Amino acid sequence: MTCFSVFGQLKNKPQLDEDFMDMGFGIFVHWSMDSQLGSVISHSLVGASDNYVNKYFNELPKTFYPDKFDAEEWARLFKISGAEYVVFTAKHHNGFCMWDTKTTDFNIMNTPYGKDIVAELVTALRKYDLKVGIYFSPEDFSFIHKQGHLISRKGPMTQIGANKELFEYDKAQVRELINNYGPIDVMFFDAFQSKPMAQYVHKIAPEIVVTRGEMKTPEQSIPGGAMPGPWETSYDYGNTMAV
Repeated sequence: MTCFSVFGQLKNKPQLDEDFMDMGFGIFVHWSMDSQLGSVISHSLVGASDNYVNKYFNELPKTFYPDKFDAEEWARLFKISGAEYVVFTAKHHNGFCMWDTKTTDFNIMNTPYGKDIVAELVTALRKYDLKVGIYFSPEDFSFIHKQGHLISRKGPMTQIGANKELFEYDKAQVRELINNYGPIDVMFFDAFQSKPMAQYVHKIAPEIVVTRGEMKTPEQSIPGGAMPGPWETSYDYGNTMAV
């Protein structure tokens, strides 16, 4: 089974695009272990001192214990809000994985909480008949920091097009998410170079609709006029809308 292809570039299947547009309203959840800081997720690492970076990577996981997290209550609230799909941040730019990954120790299992949040939430979403979406950042501050590169979103080795080792690492993580938590309905790749990840997903899991990386995804605004094809806009207060 293959995806729709134009001039060698794989695309979302047309029917998947149509189904996505019919969903209309979704919930987009950004959450990671740096919620303890009360800061914008991941971005406090850019330009930070060595002392801050070391504490972020080595100390914050030791105190992350979201004991009030209730996946089923989240899913129930999402359902009664009228949402049809939920996109959850499995990995933001900081590189911290909210699932039980074998690719890195920088993950939820190595915290006092010690439980697989992605697994808990995916199970609850399916119970309430909500489509499952995964946000994944191909940019990874933890990974490039270990490589010895400056933490940034714009440096020469921050993107998978230049950093082949990072690309292989990301592919391994995406395979893990798809194989262990599928079926996944929607994937959103947040990077300046997201197209390679979209192409990879089209090859290994053509039943997933890719939003960012494949379609227009404006933030904090709704376009003033009609846009060709499917698109998705998001707002900081947590909602997304597919059109």
